[in-house]
Amino acid sequence: MILTFDIEEWFHLLDFDATRSELQWDSYEIRIYDNVERLLRILDETNSRATFFIIGWVAQRYPDLVRKIAERYQIGTHTMNHQLVWQQSREDFRNDVVSSIHLLEDITGKPVECFRAPGFSIRESELWALDILYENGIRYDSSIFPAKGSHGGIPGGLSNLQREGYILLDFRKLQQSPELLQQHPEHIIEFPISSHKICGKDLVFNGGGYFRLMPYPLIQRWSKESAYLLSYIHPRDLDASQPMLPGLPLSRRFKSYVGLKSAESKLRKYLSDFQFTDIRTAVEAILNDQKPNHQE
Repeated sequence: MILTFDIEEWFHLLDFDATRSELQWDSYEIRIYDNVERLLRILDETNSRATFFIIGWVAQRYPDLVRKIAERYQIGTHTMNHQLVWQQSREDFRNDVVSSIHLLEDITGKPVECFRAPGFSIRESELWALDILYENGIRYDSSIFPAKGSHGGIPGGLSNLQREGYILLDFRKLQQSPELLQQHPEHIIEFPISSHKICGKDLVFNGGGYFRLMPYPLIQRWSKESAYLLSYIHPRDLDASQPMLPGLPLSRRFKSYVGLKSAESKLRKYLSDFQFTDIRTAVEAILNDQKPNHQE
């Protein structure tokens, strides 16, 4: 069971013009310190591990916060400026990712091997992004949304992808056959968002707004039934006192603000009921299980 955090500020919304680009972000209140501290406390108190996908814009302004996270947890990139992949040219995407990787590595002194696209915006038409990621040292990706989402998604997930020519290995297949990594070492391992099938369709239930809105007994039951489980949380998902952005349409208000008051206690219970780890440890655990035991 894998836990991930997308380290963004509370105003990093992708479908709202007033907060779409970095030109507007400096005018908003800083809440990232308190929100990340909350996440770190929860991890400590529940003995959990997680992978942190950090926006380069955040790292550039608050490198001390990034160093604090990196002392104990795995760091990945969430791009430099939190823009949708399908709104960028290939060269713009490459420059954005490379600059974020270099920045995070300079701050932490550690290699950056994980990536998540803002809004899970690698669609089937943007699989070229995987090649760019691999060329720049990314070995673990978590950008595939297994349903139609607000900013992308691939309904049916990896099972529906035409993967020929792309360096992509599904972690769920690696769980079943760890030797695949030895057979195909030059692959990105994909960690898709986990989901539950309802009437033949995939429903995401344990990440972001879905986690806030879904009743906990349902999250708990579906999690127990899942052979593969990956959860993602934004710091703002637990920030019940964050301001209301003016001018938000009703649909966006609902997605961003409903369920905030109960989200922290729900996450604490979730991490107490299930043992979560980070992406790197999940891969290492599978590979270590395959090593032969040597007798003295």
